[in-house]
Amino acid sequence: MKTAIISSDSSEKHFTGDGHPEQPKRVLSIKNKLKKRKDIVWEQPKVVPEDILVMTHSRDYIDNLKNSFPQSGLKFLDGDTVVSPGSKNAVFDAAGSTIKAIDGIEKNKFKNAFCLARPPGHHAEKNKAMGFCCLSNAGIATNYLISKYKYKRIACVDFDVHWGNGNYDVMRNNKNALYISTHQYPFYPGGGTDKDKGDFNNSLNIPLPAGTNSDQYLNAFDRVLDRLVEYKPDFLIFSAGFDAHKDDPLAQFELSSKDFYEITKRTLNATNKFTQGKVVSILEGGYDLNALAESANEHVNALIEF
Repeated sequence: MKTAIISSDSSEKHFTGDGHPEQPKRVLSIKNKLKKRKDIVWEQPKVVPEDILVMTHSRDYIDNLKNSFPQSGLKFLDGDTVVSPGSKNAVFDAAGSTIKAIDGIEKNKFKNAFCLARPPGHHAEKNKAMGFCCLSNAGIATNYLISKYKYKRIACVDFDVHWGNGNYDVMRNNKNALYISTHQYPFYPGGGTDKDKGDFNNSLNIPLPAGTNSDQYLNAFDRVLDRLVEYKPDFLIFSAGFDAHKDDPLAQFELSSKDFYEITKRTLNATNKFTQGKVVSILEGGYDLNALAESANEHVNALIEF
């Protein structure tokens, strides 16, 4: 079976305004790189069941979000989270890409999946859009796995350079989920220290300083692998942000594109015997277009090998 790329043209119609780093060219740069490949299949998102949405975010927030998209122009949901008329489909398709990914894996249509979607999701809290994010796509995937397929031990590994406060917020009281994040600290959005352990000791945060290079990062990543082996997840989710790259304009880590192959491969090596290869990866950050396309391609290389 092949690796699936779950993607929709709606992600290219989510306009955020001139000069905004979270722009349509992000998905286009990755698509253009991956379109040359023969070893993947392309799939479209499904609709997120309403009960999963309100299991992840509050009912009031979901209702308000659905009514927040403008008929024309741009609207700010917070200081840097911008939506436009095409954003509604993009937001719900991004979450729906995880539903398609999970269903396809469970029905043996493909072996694993990369959700090539925007906007990202890992800063969206239960009651709040922030940091370019409207819905916690990884949180929605986690709740769908628990509700529909009765999984008990889901691990989310978030290697975006920013702490995923939204993922943490929607997973912290979920005894069937483990959230792990490596990130630059102190940095946006604040938090993400070793004190943020979740309500069931179900979160591991590894804050690292600006300037962290490949060797330092991969050494620290051994703590992620140790926790995963201890946890024995039956399904793995990646919150796959590529903004820890040395060329990224929004952060100060010093990783190379090849490092994302290594991060992915080591994680899969550590978890494969528990997950039986069941992995959904979801695009988060990454704002230098060349670095983003290269890094995402390296990530997909590792997914294909397993």
